[in-house]
Amino acid sequence: MASATHPEVAALLARSNRLGADPRNTNYAGGNTSAKGTETDPVTGSDVELMWVKGSGGDLGTLKEAGLAVLRLDRLRALTGVYPGVEREDEMVAAFDYCLHGRGGAAPSIDTAMHGLVDAAHVDHLHPDSGIALACAADGEKLTAECFGDKVVWVPWRRPGFQLGLDIAGIKEANPQAIGCVLGGHGVTAWGDTADECEANSLFIIRTAEAFLAERGKAEPFGPVIEGYAALGAAQRRARAAHLAPLIRGLASTDRPQVGHFDDSEAVLDFLASTEHPRLAALGTSCPDHFLRTKVRPLVLDLPPTAELNTVEARLGELHAEYREEYAAYYQRHATPDSPAMRGADPAVVLIPGVGMFSFGKDKQTARVAGEFYLNAINVMRGAEAVSTYAPIEESEKFRIEYWSLEEAKLQRMPKPKALATRVALVTGGGSGIGKAIAQRLAAEGACVVIADLNADNAAAVAEELGGPDKAIAVTVDVTSEDQIDQAFAEAALAFGGVDLVVNNAGISISKPLLETTAKDWDLQHAIMARGSFLVSREAARVMRAQGMGGDIVYIASKNAVFAGPNNVAYSATKADQAHQVRLLAAELGEHGIRVNGVNPDGVVRGSGIFAGGWGAQRAATYGIEEDKLGEFYAQRTLLKREVLPEHVANAVFTLTGGDLTHTTGLHIPVDAGVAAAFLR
Repeated sequence: MASATHPEVAALLARSNRLGADPRNTNYAGGNTSAKGTETDPVTGSDVELMWVKGSGGDLGTLKEAGLAVLRLDRLRALTGVYPGVEREDEMVAAFDYCLHGRGGAAPSIDTAMHGLVDAAHVDHLHPDSGIALACAADGEKLTAECFGDKVVWVPWRRPGFQLGLDIAGIKEANPQAIGCVLGGHGVTAWGDTADECEANSLFIIRTAEAFLAERGKAEPFGPVIEGYAALGAAQRRARAAHLAPLIRGLASTDRPQVGHFDDSEAVLDFLASTEHPRLAALGTSCPDHFLRTKVRPLVLDLPPTAELNTVEARLGELHAEYREEYAAYYQRHATPDSPAMRGADPAVVLIPGVGMFSFGKDKQTARVAGEFYLNAINVMRGAEAVSTYAPIEESEKFRIEYWSLEEAKLQRMPKPKALATRVALVTGGGSGIGKAIAQRLAAEGACVVIADLNADNAAAVAEELGGPDKAIAVTVDVTSEDQIDQAFAEAALAFGGVDLVVNNAGISISKPLLETTAKDWDLQHAIMARGSFLVSREAARVMRAQGMGGDIVYIASKNAVFAGPNNVAYSATKADQAHQVRLLAAELGEHGIRVNGVNPDGVVRGSGIFAGGWGAQRAATYGIEEDKLGEFYAQRTLLKREVLPEHVANAVFTLTGGDLTHTTGLHIPVDAGVAAAFLR
């Protein structure tokens, strides 16, 4: 039977969740909290002092008990006797494993020593913007004293680790009146005898710093607006952002593919409109958590928002080349023989005045968090410039964090990416049936998915089911409308940076004999499937060419593209049109690395929106059977005698796009359980 949660652990989790829920207190996955208490040792039956502390990589706002590392306090503090000194302090992280209680829970983080060595029952280490603003001000020590008196003590910059834990422990012991400290270039730490007292002390430091900056700060910390650099109107800037996003994503993916995120919040736009933004951006970010996500500095466009788009595109290319050269030089300046290899020279953050901020990462969440961290950095710069001058840690120290062997080891422990990681897919007709199954499979394989459907409710439901905005978004699209298709790709660009994989699946089916098929029937069938696929593919090709990352276009055609059946001339003719589009576009787009392939399903009755919408009844009448027997009927006429389901079509789409068929284009894969009359050769 599972043991009850220790009272101190319950209090720790509640406090952590409250602190982590407010972005003023700490950034996502930043900071850590701890509690100390007594528990019975199951081996000796005696009391043992333990410390519970947030483990490596967790997030305070969502912290659960499984995310805590559990260590024996006596063994942890005994490490001071074998500490080899600051030059070898990284060795102490491995020693934490010998201090674990039982299985130890989550992996201990680099800040574990800070929590264990400080003589307090509860400790919070946080990264609030207000605290970091003081920590990164040129005269931060003086300002800290003015803000807090002797209640909060200044700790000079030191890289997180065992020595920093010793430093803070010594400062607390020497300052019994203090409730916490400001860590130069880093953040804040607070302590207390109870969970409530510790939380109150943390909030006192954060809110007092906020009030100090507001009361003492000058009105325009970033300087006046540069003429011509004011933000564009919302519609105009988002249209410009959507146009530029694929190009910028392609540049940011030069070394490895990235997913993008866009932010045009007021704080970002105000910063980019100001006189001082070029100087401040060049200084880079501040807190160690920040530049691990944002790199040492962003790429900043040096043109006004009204510049011609072709001029902007050319300048971004030039700036990107310069950024890569400068980043490589930064690496060479500071790398030592045992430094990890350079991980890539592309920017993680790109700033476009008047438009907004693009941030990039290995998935949408990482890209979004990188942007959030740069927003934290903007807030820090504002606070520091309001009362002093922004002065982050030296570049060499930033390098020591970014290329820290312990961080590299953490990266190497991460699971292997899924087959479609970093890829952005757009599926038309993705709200139901075959399209929904395709969207589910692509998302399961790591793709970000845009669910494009005429039925907005269906699309929204599928996007939510797949995990919400970090995994999938819904767009309402009538594929006969050029404007709606353009808007769908624009929304994909703003959400994820662009599109790599498009599935033309939207369609209807009109089953009538030739003499009963009206011109309206014919035009509607062709408008949705032949014309719609053409329009979607044309916009997909534009986006993919702008990205320069290749791509995949997949047509869900049909067995009827090659098989002549009765009473469906409009449907079969438009499927044949789609099938030939595959060949034509494969021939034209191959030079851009864009592969175009097709899937030819047949008899997908269960879960099919088309069959449920009347096609099933029409085909059943054609064959003289009951509609609920149609799937069995189709199965029995196949060579394999198996019914085809939506997930079988989804499997074929993944096979074409998942990485094993990199040299295949212009192919149609039958998914019909074997219909000899539809063999392609």
